[in-house]
Amino acid sequence: MKILLINDYGTPTGGSELLMVRLRDALRQRGHDARFFASSARPIPISSQADYECFGTTSRFRTLLQTANPWAFYRLRRVLAEFQPDVIHVAIFLTQLSPLILRLLAKVPSVYHAVWYRTICPLGTKTLPEGNDCQDLAGPACLHRHCLATRAWLPLMVQMKLWRQWQNAFNLIVAHSEALKRRLMEEGVRVSDVIRGGVPIQIQRPSLSSPPTVAFAGRFVREKGADVLLHAFAKVVTQIPEARLLLVGDGPEHEGLKDLIFQWRLSSSVSFLGQLPHPEVERCFASAWVQVVPSRWAEPFGLAAVDAMMRGTAVIASDSGGLSEIVREGETGFLVTPGNADALAKALLCLLQNREQAEQMGRAGRQVALCHFSETTFVDKFVQLYRTLL
Repeated sequence: MKILLINDYGTPTGGSELLMVRLRDALRQRGHDARFFASSARPIPISSQADYECFGTTSRFRTLLQTANPWAFYRLRRVLAEFQPDVIHVAIFLTQLSPLILRLLAKVPSVYHAVWYRTICPLGTKTLPEGNDCQDLAGPACLHRHCLATRAWLPLMVQMKLWRQWQNAFNLIVAHSEALKRRLMEEGVRVSDVIRGGVPIQIQRPSLSSPPTVAFAGRFVREKGADVLLHAFAKVVTQIPEARLLLVGDGPEHEGLKDLIFQWRLSSSVSFLGQLPHPEVERCFASAWVQVVPSRWAEPFGLAAVDAMMRGTAVIASDSGGLSEIVREGETGFLVTPGNADALAKALLCLLQNREQAEQMGRAGRQVALCHFSETTFVDKFVQLYRTLL
């Protein structure tokens, strides 16, 4: 088969981008001609993995571009004429490529893999500025609740209208988790199935050794809850002074997190490792007793949790969204109330004071990942879906 994968970004930084790059490469290994179309925008200055690119930007001009990107439309039209794919697979497209590309999909069997809430929320998180879950439909509420600035509201409302008008360009829509499927269907998106993400099978981490180590990987933004983890870890070190915390990532809250570390006197216990390639993340986290995914928002899936489980690391995650479908409470880790530092600290102490329990949960998590969240399973399901479309 000839398969065209489409995503806003081609840089392997976020979960969706990693999945698309891995899917393309896995499809090629199976003999398919798979190619990747993305914008030229770079969230961070690293190389893109896309085969085709159109104009994109991370400047203030992006608000208009994501509403109507003519460069994406004309470039994709040329690519379709040249490549002539059998199937088109779209993931994230509303932050760079715009709904204009949907007008090109009518003659080719197409699937939309929804990996977040962007089709029902201009921010993509369905979370209000104060952190509460948003129950409003996209529209005037986005302005009245101060989710969007006045200058951004009108173009993004136009974008949402175009999406609703042209969403039938997709033959099928599948979601990243049951939680995401339910939320999208509540607001009128016709989701037919769920295909969860998968990660490459890797060797199991070595046996745990001192010091007890906690790991976190993600963007330093409020939704990801790294500050909640620091608050909880400050409580942990009062009882386990030798405990260590490894933070991988970057983002706008970096300086604020450094201030918290200084305030709580954690400088000798916390290490910022920066933005790292995935293989380097796995090498650094091989010593972790537990990996924490303390998201405030309802994660549509939770690729970081699956990576940890495949490695054989116990996971503590927020009990919301797709994370609740990945972590098995008391078996592969613990689920805690989002934003609750006390509950997170209690769960951390359970594992960091009991090496055998951390080992046992890590082994159980690896078995669950091998059975349900492998890259092979992920690719198999999409290949089957492509054949159904054809």
